[in-house]
Amino acid sequence: LPAVTSGMIALPAATDTSAHADPFRSRLVEFMLVGGATLVLLPLAWLLRTAIGLDDSEFAVSFTAFYAAWVINDPHFAVTYLLFYKGARQRALDPAIPRAQRIRWVIAGVVVPLALAAWAIGALAAHSAQAIGWMVQLMYLLVGWHYAKQGFGVLSVLSARRGFRLSPQERTAILFHCYAGWAFAWANPATPAGEYEEKGVVYTALAHPRWLEIGAGAVLAASTIAVAWVVLARWRRERRTLPLAPLTGLLVTVWSWTIFSSFDPLVRYVIPALHSIQYLYFVWLMKRNEARAEEGPPAFGRPVAVRLGLLAVSALGLGAMLFHIAPTFLDTALVPRPPRGQVTTDPLGETPYFAALFVFVNIHHYFMDHVIWRRENPDTRFLRDPAPAS
Repeated sequence: LPAVTSGMIALPAATDTSAHADPFRSRLVEFMLVGGATLVLLPLAWLLRTAIGLDDSEFAVSFTAFYAAWVINDPHFAVTYLLFYKGARQRALDPAIPRAQRIRWVIAGVVVPLALAAWAIGALAAHSAQAIGWMVQLMYLLVGWHYAKQGFGVLSVLSARRGFRLSPQERTAILFHCYAGWAFAWANPATPAGEYEEKGVVYTALAHPRWLEIGAGAVLAASTIAVAWVVLARWRRERRTLPLAPLTGLLVTVWSWTIFSSFDPLVRYVIPALHSIQYLYFVWLMKRNEARAEEGPPAFGRPVAVRLGLLAVSALGLGAMLFHIAPTFLDTALVPRPPRGQVTTDPLGETPYFAALFVFVNIHHYFMDHVIWRRENPDTRFLRDPAPAS
């Protein structure tokens, strides 16, 4: 979601003039989609473990999450490609778009994928599990950045849609907290260097020293105090605080999905899906408003339902291609299989192309996302219609 930089989407103050048949239901649905569902799933997960035991409940939840990824997680990655490369020539060359945004587009749309492709191809050609392992470690480093900035985007955009603007002090304190949460999530827990496995590839990971964990924890504590201070200052000054749904989206993203993602052994399986749903909500919001604006004169575009349906089908198809069809074909065609009854001892495993493509798409997604949700992107104007206050 929107980037945690000075180029964050700037939305005009909005007043609630939209007509809703059921404002409470609209607010409740949005609350659940942007993170509130986690607060419901945590007690449900506890009840499930209590009823049938950890092993059976973990099997059921992991099985469900694995297949749900086909229609939630995978399309969330794929739709980023559909948004990012739409009108690619204009986004890279149109002088009407700010130069800084065009440069970002070229870096994220050309330089990054070429560099990642060269890295992955080189690693596979050299038969180097460690080279792919470095890509995996980069992915795990950046995923916290991606989650934290999406949480900040939820707070910023939804607050603005409710007519609530963050002050410079609030923005600085919250950004500080997001970055500190990212740093602590990566540093915690302290672990020695050792061998790890990702999608069948066995590699040696860097150590996370104890001093790094303690230092990151101290910074996180300071950032938490800073956020509490600015929120309290707003309350003392105006007798109001941040809207409920945007604030929940931020806190759940930073604390439950990023810092303490392993707090519940069942909910951890569905965190990627919850993150994807949060992301897809904003895609739906932006593309729905765009379709509405272009449905009538002078464009007379396709009906809203048709455009959103085509986008959904395209994202489902591309997601299946990126995470299932293409890697399965490559691993089947290019990777030698061990004799029947034997297990491969190759550190690349039997699915190295799946591992390489999985990491490639994840890292590239983070960079494309950083460009898509900036105010310089003309499409983000469709996020500006007001929403019911919460």
